[in-house]
Amino acid sequence: MTEVLTEAQKRQYETEGYVILERRLPADVLPRLHAEIDRYTAKARGLSAGTDELDLEDSHTPDEPRVRRIKLPHLHSDVFRELMFDDLILAPVRDLIGPDLRLHTTKLNMKEAGHGAAVEWHQDFAFYPHTNDAVLAVGVILDDMGPENGPLMVFPGSHRGPIHDHHQDGYFVGAMDLARDGYDLADAVPLMGPAGSISIHHGRIVHGSALNRSTRSRRILFYEVMAADAFPITGGTTRFDTLEEYDARMLCGAPTIHPRLEPVPVRLPLPHPPPGKTIYEVQKALRTRSFDTATQEA
Repeated sequence: MTEVLTEAQKRQYETEGYVILERRLPADVLPRLHAEIDRYTAKARGLSAGTDELDLEDSHTPDEPRVRRIKLPHLHSDVFRELMFDDLILAPVRDLIGPDLRLHTTKLNMKEAGHGAAVEWHQDFAFYPHTNDAVLAVGVILDDMGPENGPLMVFPGSHRGPIHDHHQDGYFVGAMDLARDGYDLADAVPLMGPAGSISIHHGRIVHGSALNRSTRSRRILFYEVMAADAFPITGGTTRFDTLEEYDARMLCGAPTIHPRLEPVPVRLPLPHPPPGKTIYEVQKALRTRSFDTATQEA
């Protein structure tokens, strides 16, 4: 028995590595999320550099603030934290990877009209390999998502393949070379839907997104989640100091100290790159890019 997903949706996730639930959020939830984003973006005015909460676009100025990411919003926003524990988010995840769920991280990626940054092709599992691949990301689509405003794109079925090389010049750069790894951009599928929809993509699926050159914003709130018995492999980016701290990240169900070991492909994100705290900074070391980095003024 499932809580939310149909058998067809579960099969789609298993075979293609993603599923979209249109209009999953009730209409009265979106205005609260939008207002919370406005509260954060107001903090960017006057800033000359990013903060622990805000990552700024390269084109940001104190007088024309441009936020690229709200970092770890569940730690400093009651609104985003409450949604994280809501069955609107957790029920479909339980249908896919089981009843015991642990949080990996959260982020709210912002692509404002005319200048939202691209994210090069990558696999999340390349950043944080675990003992099994019951690892996924829930994307809460906060604006109407169409092909023109930089939607997340995926290569269906790539979650069943290898973890590709995300290195360059001896360092992990958090991105891969599509042509080298045998991918044709024409095969990529955009994950689109009206505001209030959610997308779920597998931690091993190859994905990325282009610049937002449209006149509409494209903002996605990500909750990255794994089964409680998926434990991080040393050398990945997942960190915890004590078991108590790690168990405090449980979203529902029961924790365990018995990792489930499965023969999943692993490539460690080592050596770490020169300083760069977000994927945008890390990927700047990449020479062979799939997406244009030139922004247009809104």
